[in-house]
Amino acid sequence: MNPGTRTITVGIDGSRASLDAADWAAREAGRRRLPLRLLHASPRPHVPVRVPDVDVPAGRTRSPLDRAAIQLSYAHPALDIVARGAERPVVPALIEAAAASQTLVLGSRGHTDHTGVAGFPAGSVALAVAEGAERPVALVPAGELPADERVPVPAGASPSAAAYRPVVLGLDLARPADQLIGHAFDTAAVRGAPLHVVHAWTLLGPDGATSAVSSADASDEETARRHALTGALRPWRSRFPDTPVAEQVVHGRPGHHLLGACTGAGLLVVGRRAGERLGRAVRTLIHQVTCPVVVVPHG
Repeated sequence: MNPGTRTITVGIDGSRASLDAADWAAREAGRRRLPLRLLHASPRPHVPVRVPDVDVPAGRTRSPLDRAAIQLSYAHPALDIVARGAERPVVPALIEAAAASQTLVLGSRGHTDHTGVAGFPAGSVALAVAEGAERPVALVPAGELPADERVPVPAGASPSAAAYRPVVLGLDLARPADQLIGHAFDTAAVRGAPLHVVHAWTLLGPDGATSAVSSADASDEETARRHALTGALRPWRSRFPDTPVAEQVVHGRPGHHLLGACTGAGLLVVGRRAGERLGRAVRTLIHQVTCPVVVVPHG
Protein backbone atom coordinates (compact mmCIF):
# COMPACT_ATOMS: atom_id res chain seq x y z
CA MET A 1 0.00 0.00 0.00
CA ASN A 2 1.19 3.50 -0.77
CA PRO A 3 2.43 5.09 2.50
CA GLY A 4 0.52 8.24 1.55
CA THR A 5 -2.74 6.38 1.98
CA ARG A 6 -2.09 5.48 5.61
CA THR A 7 -4.80 7.73 7.03
CA ILE A 8 -8.56 7.77 7.54
CA THR A 9 -10.24 10.94 6.24
CA VAL A 10 -13.74 12.14 7.11
CA GLY A 11 -15.78 15.00 5.67
CA ILE A 12 -17.12 17.54 8.17
CA ASP A 13 -19.92 20.06 7.67
CA GLY A 14 -21.16 20.56 11.22
CA SER A 15 -24.32 18.47 10.76
CA ARG A 16 -25.20 15.72 13.19
CA ALA A 17 -24.74 13.19 10.40
CA SER A 18 -21.18 14.31 9.69
CA LEU A 19 -20.31 14.17 13.39
CA ASP A 20 -21.68 10.63 13.64
CA ALA A 21 -19.58 9.73 10.60
CA ALA A 22 -16.55 11.38 12.20
CA ASP A 23 -16.94 9.32 15.36
CA TRP A 24 -17.21 6.14 13.25
CA ALA A 25 -14.08 7.23 11.34
CA ALA A 26 -12.26 7.82 14.62
CA ARG A 27 -13.11 4.31 15.81
CA GLU A 28 -11.94 2.91 12.47
CA ALA A 29 -8.68 4.86 12.71
CA GLY A 30 -8.19 3.58 16.25
CA ARG A 31 -8.77 -0.03 15.19
CA ARG A 32 -6.24 0.34 12.38
CA ARG A 33 -3.83 2.52 14.39
CA LEU A 34 -3.94 5.24 11.77
CA PRO A 35 -4.19 9.03 12.06
CA LEU A 36 -7.55 10.70 11.45
CA ARG A 37 -7.87 13.63 9.07
CA LEU A 38 -10.90 15.93 9.26
CA LEU A 39 -11.76 17.80 6.06
CA HIS A 40 -14.09 20.78 5.66
CA ALA A 41 -14.62 22.44 2.26
CA SER A 42 -15.39 26.15 2.36
CA PRO A 43 -14.85 29.20 0.16
CA ARG A 44 -13.35 30.90 3.22
CA PRO A 45 -9.78 30.22 4.37
CA HIS A 46 -9.37 27.90 7.32
CA VAL A 47 -6.14 27.51 9.25
CA PRO A 48 -5.03 23.86 9.67
CA VAL A 49 -5.08 22.78 13.31
CA ARG A 50 -3.62 19.84 15.15
CA VAL A 51 -5.56 18.44 18.06
CA PRO A 52 -5.63 18.64 21.06
CA ASP A 53 -3.73 21.93 20.82
CA VAL A 54 -6.58 23.77 19.10
CA ASP A 55 -5.92 27.48 19.42
CA VAL A 56 -8.78 29.68 18.30
CA PRO A 57 -7.67 33.33 18.00
CA ALA A 58 -9.57 35.92 19.98
CA GLY A 59 -12.52 37.29 18.09
CA ARG A 60 -12.88 34.29 15.79
CA THR A 61 -15.83 31.99 16.23
CA ARG A 62 -15.05 28.30 16.21
CA SER A 63 -15.87 26.70 12.88
CA PRO A 64 -17.61 23.32 12.48
CA LEU A 65 -14.16 21.89 11.82
CA ASP A 66 -12.80 23.32 15.10
CA ARG A 67 -15.76 22.02 17.08
CA ALA A 68 -15.51 18.55 15.54
CA ALA A 69 -11.77 18.39 16.19
CA ILE A 70 -12.18 19.35 19.85
CA GLN A 71 -15.07 16.94 20.38
CA LEU A 72 -13.19 14.04 18.82
CA SER A 73 -10.00 14.79 20.74
CA TYR A 74 -11.88 14.41 24.01
CA ALA A 75 -13.68 11.24 22.89
CA HIS A 76 -10.52 9.66 21.41
CA PRO A 77 -7.55 11.14 23.34
CA ALA A 78 -4.99 8.64 21.99
CA LEU A 79 -5.81 9.37 18.36
CA ASP A 80 -3.64 11.54 16.12
CA ILE A 81 -6.13 14.04 14.65
CA VAL A 82 -5.41 16.67 12.00
CA ALA A 83 -8.08 19.12 10.81
CA ARG A 84 -7.82 20.91 7.47
CA GLY A 85 -9.97 23.11 5.29
CA ALA A 86 -10.19 23.05 1.50
CA GLU A 87 -11.03 26.17 -0.53
CA ARG A 88 -12.52 24.36 -3.51
CA PRO A 89 -15.75 22.69 -4.69
CA VAL A 90 -16.98 19.86 -2.52
CA VAL A 91 -16.81 16.82 -4.79
CA PRO A 92 -13.30 17.47 -6.21
CA ALA A 93 -12.02 18.20 -2.69
CA LEU A 94 -13.34 14.90 -1.38
CA ILE A 95 -12.17 12.85 -4.34
CA GLU A 96 -8.69 14.34 -4.01
CA ALA A 97 -8.69 13.59 -0.28
CA ALA A 98 -9.76 10.01 -0.93
CA ALA A 99 -6.77 9.43 -3.21
CA ALA A 100 -4.48 10.21 -0.28
CA SER A 101 -6.42 8.10 2.26
CA GLN A 102 -6.90 4.46 3.10
CA THR A 103 -10.63 5.19 3.45
CA LEU A 104 -12.75 8.30 3.02
CA VAL A 105 -15.74 8.47 5.39
CA LEU A 106 -18.92 10.47 4.74
CA GLY A 107 -22.25 10.82 6.50
CA SER A 108 -25.08 9.55 4.31
CA ARG A 109 -27.84 11.71 5.75
CA GLY A 110 -28.13 15.36 6.77
CA HIS A 111 -27.88 18.67 5.01
CA THR A 112 -25.50 20.12 2.47
CA ASP A 113 -24.88 23.51 1.01
CA HIS A 114 -22.08 25.22 -0.88
CA THR A 115 -19.79 24.93 2.15
CA GLY A 116 -20.56 21.40 3.37
CA VAL A 117 -18.75 18.22 2.50
CA ALA A 118 -20.51 15.52 4.50
CA GLY A 119 -23.85 14.45 5.83
CA PHE A 120 -25.37 14.45 2.34
CA PRO A 121 -28.67 12.84 1.46
CA ALA A 122 -27.66 9.58 -0.19
CA GLY A 123 -28.04 10.09 -3.91
CA SER A 124 -26.33 13.47 -4.25
CA VAL A 125 -22.78 14.46 -3.36
CA ALA A 126 -22.01 11.29 -1.40
CA LEU A 127 -22.86 9.11 -4.39
CA ALA A 128 -20.88 11.36 -6.72
CA VAL A 129 -17.82 10.92 -4.50
CA ALA A 130 -18.33 7.17 -4.16
CA GLU A 131 -18.47 6.95 -7.96
CA GLY A 132 -15.37 9.06 -8.54
CA ALA A 133 -12.99 8.13 -5.72
CA GLU A 134 -9.93 5.95 -6.32
CA ARG A 135 -10.01 4.55 -2.79
CA PRO A 136 -12.74 2.99 -0.59
CA VAL A 137 -15.53 5.33 0.52
CA ALA A 138 -17.52 4.53 3.69
CA LEU A 139 -21.05 5.95 3.88
CA VAL A 140 -22.23 6.08 7.50
CA PRO A 141 -25.93 6.51 8.34
CA ALA A 142 -26.92 9.34 10.64
CA GLY A 143 -27.38 8.17 14.20
CA GLU A 144 -24.76 5.40 13.94
CA LEU A 145 -23.51 4.65 17.47
CA PRO A 146 -20.57 2.60 18.76
CA ALA A 147 -22.99 -0.01 20.10
CA ASP A 148 -24.51 -0.48 16.64
CA GLU A 149 -21.41 -2.24 15.33
CA ARG A 150 -21.39 -4.79 18.16
CA VAL A 151 -23.76 -7.55 19.23
CA PRO A 152 -26.07 -6.76 22.16
CA VAL A 153 -24.74 -7.40 25.64
CA PRO A 154 -26.57 -8.33 28.86
CA ALA A 155 -27.65 -5.51 31.13
CA GLY A 156 -24.72 -4.22 33.15
CA ALA A 157 -22.06 -5.55 30.77
CA SER A 158 -19.67 -3.18 29.01
CA PRO A 159 -20.64 -2.63 25.33
CA SER A 160 -16.96 -2.30 24.44
CA ALA A 161 -16.42 -5.93 25.45
CA ALA A 162 -19.07 -7.20 23.05
CA ALA A 163 -18.16 -9.00 19.85
CA TYR A 164 -18.43 -7.14 16.55
CA ARG A 165 -21.35 -7.82 14.25
CA PRO A 166 -20.56 -9.60 10.97
CA VAL A 167 -19.09 -7.84 7.94
CA VAL A 168 -21.09 -8.63 4.79
CA LEU A 169 -19.42 -8.74 1.37
CA GLY A 170 -21.45 -8.68 -1.84
CA LEU A 171 -19.41 -10.44 -4.52
CA ASP A 172 -19.91 -10.68 -8.27
CA LEU A 173 -18.09 -13.84 -9.38
CA ALA A 174 -17.76 -12.45 -12.89
CA ARG A 175 -15.41 -9.83 -11.40
CA PRO A 176 -14.04 -11.17 -8.08
CA ALA A 177 -11.49 -8.36 -7.64
CA ASP A 178 -8.66 -8.80 -5.16
CA GLN A 179 -9.05 -5.20 -3.95
CA LEU A 180 -12.65 -5.83 -2.96
CA ILE A 181 -12.16 -9.23 -1.34
CA GLY A 182 -8.99 -8.10 0.42
CA HIS A 183 -10.69 -5.04 1.88
CA ALA A 184 -13.56 -7.13 3.25
CA PHE A 185 -11.24 -9.71 4.84
CA ASP A 186 -8.98 -7.03 6.30
CA THR A 187 -11.95 -5.10 7.70
CA ALA A 188 -13.35 -8.21 9.35
CA ALA A 189 -9.91 -9.13 10.71
CA VAL A 190 -9.23 -5.78 12.40
CA ARG A 191 -12.59 -6.13 14.16
CA GLY A 192 -12.24 -9.81 14.96
CA ALA A 193 -15.61 -10.15 13.23
CA PRO A 194 -16.97 -12.96 11.07
CA LEU A 195 -17.25 -12.37 7.32
CA HIS A 196 -20.42 -13.26 5.43
CA VAL A 197 -19.87 -13.45 1.65
CA VAL A 198 -22.99 -13.32 -0.52
CA HIS A 199 -23.12 -14.08 -4.23
CA ALA A 200 -26.50 -13.68 -5.92
CA TRP A 201 -26.99 -14.87 -9.47
CA THR A 202 -29.53 -14.86 -12.27
CA LEU A 203 -29.41 -16.05 -15.86
CA LEU A 204 -30.04 -13.32 -18.41
CA GLY A 205 -31.43 -13.77 -21.90
CA PRO A 206 -30.12 -12.07 -25.05
CA ASP A 207 -32.26 -9.01 -24.30
CA GLY A 208 -30.79 -8.65 -20.83
CA ALA A 209 -33.97 -9.78 -19.10
CA THR A 210 -33.96 -12.54 -16.49
CA SER A 211 -34.48 -15.94 -18.10
CA ALA A 212 -36.52 -18.77 -16.69
CA VAL A 213 -34.40 -21.74 -15.66
CA SER A 214 -35.39 -25.33 -14.92
CA SER A 215 -34.85 -26.74 -11.45
CA ALA A 216 -32.18 -29.13 -12.78
CA ASP A 217 -30.31 -26.36 -14.58
CA ALA A 218 -30.63 -24.11 -11.53
CA SER A 219 -29.16 -26.82 -9.31
CA ASP A 220 -26.20 -27.36 -11.66
CA GLU A 221 -25.59 -23.63 -11.98
CA GLU A 222 -25.72 -23.08 -8.24
CA THR A 223 -23.31 -25.95 -7.62
CA ALA A 224 -20.86 -24.50 -10.14
CA ARG A 225 -21.11 -21.07 -8.55
CA ARG A 226 -20.56 -22.47 -5.07
CA HIS A 227 -17.35 -24.09 -6.29
CA ALA A 228 -16.32 -20.82 -7.97
CA LEU A 229 -16.98 -18.82 -4.79
CA THR A 230 -15.01 -21.26 -2.66
CA GLY A 231 -12.13 -21.05 -5.12
CA ALA A 232 -12.15 -17.25 -5.19
CA LEU A 233 -12.04 -17.07 -1.39
CA ARG A 234 -9.54 -19.89 -0.78
CA PRO A 235 -6.34 -17.78 -0.91
CA TRP A 236 -7.93 -15.15 1.34
CA ARG A 237 -9.00 -17.74 3.89
CA SER A 238 -5.37 -18.87 4.00
CA ARG A 239 -4.18 -15.31 4.46
CA PHE A 240 -6.72 -14.62 7.24
CA PRO A 241 -7.00 -18.00 9.01
CA ASP A 242 -8.55 -16.51 12.17
CA THR A 243 -11.48 -14.89 10.35
CA PRO A 244 -14.63 -17.06 10.30
CA VAL A 245 -16.15 -17.01 6.82
CA ALA A 246 -19.67 -17.97 5.77
CA GLU A 247 -20.34 -18.43 2.04
CA GLN A 248 -23.81 -17.97 0.57
CA VAL A 249 -24.86 -18.50 -3.06
CA VAL A 250 -28.47 -17.54 -3.80
CA HIS A 251 -30.60 -17.22 -6.91
CA GLY A 252 -32.12 -13.80 -7.45
CA ARG A 253 -31.31 -10.13 -7.56
CA PRO A 254 -28.32 -9.13 -5.39
CA GLY A 255 -29.96 -6.08 -3.82
CA HIS A 256 -32.76 -8.11 -2.25
CA HIS A 257 -30.48 -10.79 -0.83
CA LEU A 258 -27.83 -8.37 0.43
CA LEU A 259 -30.48 -6.29 2.17
CA GLY A 260 -31.58 -9.41 4.02
CA ALA A 261 -27.99 -10.38 4.82
CA CYS A 262 -27.37 -6.96 6.34
CA THR A 263 -29.98 -7.52 9.04
CA GLY A 264 -27.84 -7.69 12.13
CA ALA A 265 -24.62 -6.85 10.26
CA GLY A 266 -22.15 -4.18 11.33
CA LEU A 267 -20.90 -3.25 7.86
CA LEU A 268 -21.59 -3.94 4.19
CA VAL A 269 -18.76 -4.01 1.62
CA VAL A 270 -19.62 -3.69 -2.08
CA GLY A 271 -17.59 -3.06 -5.21
CA ARG A 272 -17.54 -0.60 -8.06
CA ARG A 273 -15.57 -1.22 -11.21
CA ALA A 274 -13.09 1.63 -11.80
CA GLY A 275 -14.38 4.11 -14.33
CA GLU A 276 -17.99 2.96 -13.98
CA ARG A 277 -20.94 4.37 -12.07
CA LEU A 278 -22.54 2.64 -9.13
CA GLY A 279 -24.91 -0.13 -10.12
CA ARG A 280 -28.61 0.03 -9.37
CA ALA A 281 -28.35 -2.62 -6.65
CA VAL A 282 -25.61 -0.71 -4.83
CA ARG A 283 -27.54 2.56 -5.01
CA THR A 284 -30.61 0.85 -3.59
CA LEU A 285 -28.60 -0.70 -0.77
CA ILE A 286 -27.02 2.63 0.17
CA HIS A 287 -30.51 4.10 0.53
CA GLN A 288 -32.03 1.18 2.43
CA VAL A 289 -29.49 -0.58 4.67
CA THR A 290 -29.16 0.63 8.24
CA CYS A 291 -25.46 -0.23 8.64
CA PRO A 292 -22.50 1.65 7.11
CA VAL A 293 -21.66 0.77 3.49
CA VAL A 294 -18.11 0.74 2.09
CA VAL A 295 -17.80 1.12 -1.69
CA VAL A 296 -14.49 -0.30 -2.93
CA PRO A 297 -13.29 0.62 -6.44
CA HIS A 298 -11.46 -2.10 -8.30
CA GLY A 299 -9.93 -2.78 -11.70
